[in-house]
Amino acid sequence: MAPMGFWESPMASALLILMASGLLLMSMFNPSIFNTARTNAINTFSPALTALSYPFQEASSFVRNVSGLTHLQTRNALLEKENARLRDWYQTALTLQQQNQSLKELLNVKTEEKYPFITARVIGDAGNSFVKSMIVKAGSLDGVQEGNAVISGKGVLGRIIQSGGNASRILLLSDMNSRVPVMISETGDHAILAGKNSESPTLEHLVKDTKLEVGARVTTSGHGGMFPAGLPVGHVIQDERGVYRVELMADTHNTQYVRIIQSHEDPNLKKGNLE
Repeated sequence: MAPMGFWESPMASALLILMASGLLLMSMFNPSIFNTARTNAINTFSPALTALSYPFQEASSFVRNVSGLTHLQTRNALLEKENARLRDWYQTALTLQQQNQSLKELLNVKTEEKYPFITARVIGDAGNSFVKSMIVKAGSLDGVQEGNAVISGKGVLGRIIQSGGNASRILLLSDMNSRVPVMISETGDHAILAGKNSESPTLEHLVKDTKLEVGARVTTSGHGGMFPAGLPVGHVIQDERGVYRVELMADTHNTQYVRIIQSHEDPNLKKGNLE
């Protein structure tokens, strides 16, 4: 109890003040005197300080990571939404570009003024290995009839074979049931364009020993009254067997708009002209 009583006495306080003053004076006149002791103290207590500070450092790092992760997640969500909007706009732009190109091509195809037509949008491709056809959004309510010729922006596609109220089906030139009278523009030779369920229909019923030039232009002849004369069809090609075929101008895979020619009556077949 005596030592405890000493430290509680005024003398102990005076002694501590005197020691502190002495240490302060010593550090003022010789600042490096305690460097060794300070270094040893740091070396001695640094492991303990490291161990004590580790949980706090980990907690601080966790908080930073969580805060940063939350920020990144928020930023990522915003970027994903922005990317989705950009993709939507991009797809819309591509669609409008394709539609614009299709309509521009359609304007380049000339038909005689006496043949009125309807512009319709392609809404389906019902083609398969046995039937080559398309569905367009125009029908009998719009004046479309079975047998109407159909052209794209590049050439003849086919003819209407079914006409509902609001939609119609087109039989493509490539279908095996398609037969269209055509003419070779350079020579005036007539033939029948016969579909074979392939990309290139054949030219049948040519005059025997007829020689055609590869690349010659093929158009509708107008015979039979189903197709107006002079519509572009394609170009003559020849396969490895020497059979004349036609490379069609119309692109059935990328066509979005078509013209349906409403009148397909051949004026040469009118009663008045036959009498």
